[in-house]
Amino acid sequence: MKGITGEDELDFDVAWGTLGASIRQIFTKEASRLSFEQLYRNAYKIVLKKRGESLYEKVKEFVQSWLLNEVRPRILAALSPSLLAGNVGPGAATQVNEKRVAGERLMNALKQAWSDHNACMGMTTDVLMYMDRVYCTDNRKPSIFVASMGQFRDYILHAPVPSYDGPTISTLLYAVLLDQIQMERDGDIIDRALIRSCIYMLEGLYETEEEEEDTKLYLTSFEPEFLAASRDFYKAEGQSLLRSADAGTFCRHTKKRILEESDRCRSTLSPLTLEKIKAVIEKEMIQDYMRDVIELPGSGVKFMLDNDRLDELEMIYDLISKVDPKKEELKNAVQKRIVELGTDINNTAMANAQLQPVKPTNPAGEKGEGEGEAKTSPDRPLNQQTAAAVTWVDDVLNLKEKYDNVLAVSFDSDQGLQTSFSRSFSDFINVFERSSEYLSLFFDENMKKGIKGKTEGEVDSLLDKGITLLRYIQDKDMFERYYKRHLSRRLLMRRSISMDAERQMISKMKMEVGNSFTQKIEAMFKDMAVSEDLSTNYKQHVARLGDPDPRRAELEVNVLTSTMWPTESMNQSHGEGDARPPCIFPPAVEKIKHGFEKFYLDKHSGRQLSWQANMGTADIRAYFPESKGKVKTRELNVSTYSMVILLLFNDLPAGQSISCEEIQARTNIPMHDLTRNLQSLAVAPKTRVLIKQPMSKEVQPSDLFSFNGSFYSPFTKIKIGVVSNGNKIEDQDERKETEKKNNDARIGIIEAAIVRIMKQRKELRHQELIAEVIQQLTSRFLPDVTMVKKRIESLIEREFLDRADDTERPAYRYLA
Repeated sequence: MKGITGEDELDFDVAWGTLGASIRQIFTKEASRLSFEQLYRNAYKIVLKKRGESLYEKVKEFVQSWLLNEVRPRILAALSPSLLAGNVGPGAATQVNEKRVAGERLMNALKQAWSDHNACMGMTTDVLMYMDRVYCTDNRKPSIFVASMGQFRDYILHAPVPSYDGPTISTLLYAVLLDQIQMERDGDIIDRALIRSCIYMLEGLYETEEEEEDTKLYLTSFEPEFLAASRDFYKAEGQSLLRSADAGTFCRHTKKRILEESDRCRSTLSPLTLEKIKAVIEKEMIQDYMRDVIELPGSGVKFMLDNDRLDELEMIYDLISKVDPKKEELKNAVQKRIVELGTDINNTAMANAQLQPVKPTNPAGEKGEGEGEAKTSPDRPLNQQTAAAVTWVDDVLNLKEKYDNVLAVSFDSDQGLQTSFSRSFSDFINVFERSSEYLSLFFDENMKKGIKGKTEGEVDSLLDKGITLLRYIQDKDMFERYYKRHLSRRLLMRRSISMDAERQMISKMKMEVGNSFTQKIEAMFKDMAVSEDLSTNYKQHVARLGDPDPRRAELEVNVLTSTMWPTESMNQSHGEGDARPPCIFPPAVEKIKHGFEKFYLDKHSGRQLSWQANMGTADIRAYFPESKGKVKTRELNVSTYSMVILLLFNDLPAGQSISCEEIQARTNIPMHDLTRNLQSLAVAPKTRVLIKQPMSKEVQPSDLFSFNGSFYSPFTKIKIGVVSNGNKIEDQDERKETEKKNNDARIGIIEAAIVRIMKQRKELRHQELIAEVIQQLTSRFLPDVTMVKKRIESLIEREFLDRADDTERPAYRYLA
């Protein structure tokens, strides 16, 4: 290929003269008449003649001269006195409109300069394409376009302002940008497109010619200033809000700011800054102040929870989730409130239980003559202490329902918070020493009358709620003890509204706690079913005997397996640990009793029957003289003890009386039970079938009782209920006795667990054995470590276990 002829220096000067003049025309926007093809050939020939370096430097010199002599003066002319005086930035005092105008003038000048520079250098690069491809590549020089961008950075943005010490054009630009952003944060309208153009310029310029992503001027110069200014702003705003606003307002404003900054990064600044500015807000307004916001008196989390501010709680949750995945501050605040409310419920229940019980004004229910048996009204108020127990459970369930709703609606069913909620409920429920007894009483009252009129779904929901509380109770064996006690009375007194509901309850307990928990309870139902068949068979047996006595009493017996029923509470005398003495029945009843015993023991030899007169009822017929000499018959439904008492008066001559002390001697009824039954028969206004002398509410051993021949009632059937002892809740002595028996029962359970574990493991260290025993028994009760240690020692003494002497740490071996 033939090159340019003549002397090189002359040829290059001529060629550059032509090329340089054309490039000037491009920069002066007079390039319409230029032939870019001819210009490309000229540049091509220069590079081909090995003068690429000279051409490269000449172009750079031209661009430098253009920027210094043409562009920079226009930029400096756009600087207003307010900018040069330093009245920019977030703390500036200049009027908003003046700041906006001054800032927009500078930004427009830079936008135009940057746009022109890019356009002109784009066309120039097209002309010098061969130089970029050959000379720049071979000599590892940046392209002429990249070099010119560096020149714009150095001679325009980094250029100092004449007559002012310190500030450069870029310094003023950054201040203007921050000022504009601050105005928008304060609610003013700004030219977002203009700001975006300047940001685009900063993103297109780099600190070095390598143009690495992290060396963009936006990231190295402007963004740090933006984040620092934002950090100061949000720190101050957080402090101001904390002083003047409530917690809900603080959260709404913080959420609004996050949305604003996200929108600003997407539309005005750069998406590169989005996560960083979010981190600033999260640090300055959430992490640093959220604890104070949560604890704000009168508006914090406690206020939100108490006043059902679910939307504000949701905002708190969303905000704290950004800085703390575990939400510790929120979790602690809610847990604290749950325990406070639970403690209030506990204290209220104890206060209510200590009030004097309201005595019923009509212990006997009656019904019209010729109608069915009268029963106590289902709307009769509960015993004060029983009502306290039911109210305690209802209050805890309402609290649970409320916080379940908070968890679902405001906290997105957060698993960690749910666990902490459960722990809080468990804490205050287990601190309350009567929780097991109260929950059992809750089921007892509902099974007797609470579920009446409810649908299957409502009953199922009620039982599920109760089971939820059972899940929180640690000492489930205590609950089992109380539940069996209350269930035994429901079954024997036939007070359950629905046996289906009773069985449903057992099924739910079995799923929650396990088969071993419900084994004895299921056996109680089995005894009742067997007893029903037994009573039917006995009636058939009596019929086959052909007893000629038409006045023979009918007998229905429930035969209970002593190991399955709470016989210790059924046999125990009131207020005493001693067993209840056997009742002395009248001869007629004794004869029937012996007849059943013979029938039963003939079928089940080797068994022993123990009669529980305190658990039964009787229907007896009484004759009372009416006016005009007529005798009127009344059917009385009484307790078995009352029946025994009334039958004594059959052998007593008319007009004579018998003392309480003598009644007790002839019947062997415990004095406490005797007193209650005599009160029902002689003190209750509508059921005074006996006359008490002297008449008073309290019964003394010396009081005399006689048959009330003048008793009158318009009703044929009368139910004489035993006067309540006024307290279904155990007193302190009874509770200590229950706890003692429960601890005695735990001894066998703990020993069985130890033997079971050691039989499987053969040898185990002391701490590992303790941990495994606790783990196995936690679902039933929380074993005391001291008790476990004592049981280990006992098993060693009885040669079930032996100490392992050849180990460094204490260990045990199982002895087969």
